Amino acid sequence: MGVASVSAISLAVLAAFSFLCVDGDGIPTTLDGPFKPLTVPLDTSFRGNAVDLPHTDPRLQRTVQGFEPEQISVTLSATYDSVWISWVTGEFQIGDNIKPLDPKSVASQVFYGKKKHRLVHMSNGHSLVYNQLYPFEGLQNYTSGIIHHVRLTGLKPDTVYYYQCGDASIPALSDIHYFKTMAASGPRSYPNRIAVVGDLGLTYNTTSTISHLMSNDPDLIVFVGDVCYANMYLTNGTGSDCYSCSFSQTPIHETYQPRWDYWGRFMQPLISKIPIMAVEGNHEIEEQAENQTFVAYSSRFAFPSKESGSSSTFYYSFNAGGIHVIMLGAYISYDKSEEQYKWLERDLKKVDRKVTPWLVATWHPPWYSTYKAHYREAECMRVAMEDLLYNYGVDIIFSGHVRLIFLSFTFPGIYCFIGQQVHAYERSNRVYNYTLDPCGPVYITVGDGGNREKMAIPHADEPGQCPEPSTTPDKYMGGFCAFNFTSGPAAGRFCWDRQPDYSAYRETSFGHGILEMKNETVALWTWHRNQDFYNLAGDQIYIVRQPDRCPVETKVI
Repeated sequence: MGVASVSAISLAVLAAFSFLCVDGDGIPTTLDGPFKPLTVPLDTSFRGNAVDLPHTDPRLQRTVQGFEPEQISVTLSATYDSVWISWVTGEFQIGDNIKPLDPKSVASQVFYGKKKHRLVHMSNGHSLVYNQLYPFEGLQNYTSGIIHHVRLTGLKPDTVYYYQCGDASIPALSDIHYFKTMAASGPRSYPNRIAVVGDLGLTYNTTSTISHLMSNDPDLIVFVGDVCYANMYLTNGTGSDCYSCSFSQTPIHETYQPRWDYWGRFMQPLISKIPIMAVEGNHEIEEQAENQTFVAYSSRFAFPSKESGSSSTFYYSFNAGGIHVIMLGAYISYDKSEEQYKWLERDLKKVDRKVTPWLVATWHPPWYSTYKAHYREAECMRVAMEDLLYNYGVDIIFSGHVRLIFLSFTFPGIYCFIGQQVHAYERSNRVYNYTLDPCGPVYITVGDGGNREKMAIPHADEPGQCPEPSTTPDKYMGGFCAFNFTSGPAAGRFCWDRQPDYSAYRETSFGHGILEMKNETVALWTWHRNQDFYNLAGDQIYIVRQPDRCPVETKVI
């Protein structure tokens, strides 16, 4: 090999090989792939507990007085030097005669500093109240407490800040909480651990997922959609695992909005100190009067939309050290002529891979899932956006969504699963357009918080399980794009007749994942099952970038 050939190997790739050789822990890498498809059979010895936490559970109760803050959370801005603090004051109302609170009646203030008892800085923000209204007799309307969002700026990287939120003039202030800012962007600067979770809900299994997640001590939580499942309930608090099966005669798809408040209270101990970045799922659609949708989702979370050049809460981006993360909306228009696509193209052009070598994308419904549930449901989105993401060298893509639930019973205010709920995990080989490609992204589907009792999830490639093509599109995602394959092992068919080559690992289970960037070319992905001990991995792999082999668009603007 000549000198020129040797010099063509980038220092980054040499660093990757050096790390992997020195580490020597036996964990496979994507350089060893593509892997032979593996299906891990359902572990029937484990019985989850997908009964929803009752509204009387102390973790869901309102424990503050008057206008004291509750449901406190931290969200990142687009860069390390800024974060959002969010909380709720006042009580929600539900019923026939509701009167919204006045957002201007309580200030939105955050006092913060580097020392717990010297909160020398103060920022003001904005507040709002949202309503969930149904113009039908017998349905109960809802109006939220006052939701506050305050952006803190001028922060130092990789630094712990203490904060207290509320209104000092009442006074109605929270306890003192803390968060840690992200590291400054750079090729050797990364969060220690990023937790990836989705389809969480608020069951006893949720408590297991969160307990496992907290034991891994993440610096950041990426939430891939489907938050609290308020839309599995009627407005009177009666729930079902299959809304359309149990409540087919309702004039509109109802929701029980207090579920959002329960979820915010339950999650506060975690997300008041660990930033959470969320993207919408189908359970956040929540139709109401005047054809409004996604109102609770868009109101309750803070989003760095404006900071990342987006005009929508459905899609935005942010940096976490040397990672650029893109959150995309599957339930809003994504064609080339639409604003989301144009924003995505602009955002990708701004990415400097010398500063943020890693490029990660997230949305709710997976493009490459082999489970019968939601099979090829997001095909139109894939057709519209896959080329753009591939050309700019996206490394990893996270999704959720794949889950099945069967059987339940209900009481007013309590929704109980007593049957079978299953969540799916799947990791792909590097793939592009259904073809193995060493430069394609690794797609990872993470589902959480369900009961797997005596249940096996069917795969679309199993005999008799391939869905009828016309049943696959999601009406909120638009169009029909899932046609029979024209080439490869599945040519002429809608489904493969075996586990597809692009599917490296799949297992019917639930849990969460941890992403750890080791350097600019090596990341460790670990998926944890809820039923395992905290230090055990269900699936683990080093994802290795090869920037010399896979050149990407470099139109930095």
